[in-house]
Amino acid sequence: MFIRHIPDLSCCATPRWWSTSSVATTARDISTSSPTSCYRRLPLLEKPQHRDLLLEVLERVRRRYHFVVVGYVIMPEHMHLLLSEPDRGDPSKAMQAIKQGFARRLLRKQGAADIPPTNDARQGGLWDTALDRGHFWQARFYDFVVYTENKRVEKLRYMHRNPVKRGLVAEPQQWDWSSYRHYGDGERGIVLVNEEQKAEVKVCKIA
Repeated sequence: MFIRHIPDLSCCATPRWWSTSSVATTARDISTSSPTSCYRRLPLLEKPQHRDLLLEVLERVRRRYHFVVVGYVIMPEHMHLLLSEPDRGDPSKAMQAIKQGFARRLLRKQGAADIPPTNDARQGGLWDTALDRGHFWQARFYDFVVYTENKRVEKLRYMHRNPVKRGLVAEPQQWDWSSYRHYGDGERGIVLVNEEQKAEVKVCKIA
C-alpha cells in the first residue's frame, strides 16, 4: 500500500476505483484516500441539513461524472468517500465538483448568519474567517489505492464505525449520513450506492 496525492489512473490497463476518506470497486480495483476535511477542521457539517445537502450534491455529481459510490460517511468536520473511477473526467475533477458544488450551494443558502453559537471567541473567529473567505474544505486531500477485496471491506468497516468511535451514535446503523444501512438493510438513500451507470443511447429519426 502507498499514499500519494491524486493518483494518475491513465497508466492502468483496467479501470480502478478510488475514494477519499474522498476510490472503490465491484469487479474493478479500488483506491481510497484520507478524509476530506472541512476548513481548519471546523464542524461546518455539524448541522443535519448541511450533511443532507452534501449528500444531494454527491448524488448529482455521481450522475454527472458517471462513477459508482461504494461507500460514504459524512462527519461533522470531514467526509469519507469510496468511489469508482469516473467515466467522465478524472477523480480530481469529480472531487472538485463535489467540494465546490456543496460550498457554493451552502453559501447561497446560509451565509454568515448560520454561524453556530459558541463561547470560544477563537472558534467563532475561525467560523467568521471561513465563511467570509468562502472556505469550506481544506485545499488538498491525499488518497491511496486499494487493490484487494479484503482491503475494500476493511475500509468500509472503518468508515462506517467512525460515528460510533466519535460517540455520535451507539451503532453504525443509527447514523443517517452513512452507506451502512445500504449494506445492512438494503436501504435506498439520497445517494445510490453500488449503482452502475447505464449506457445512454439516443436514436435519431431519419426523415
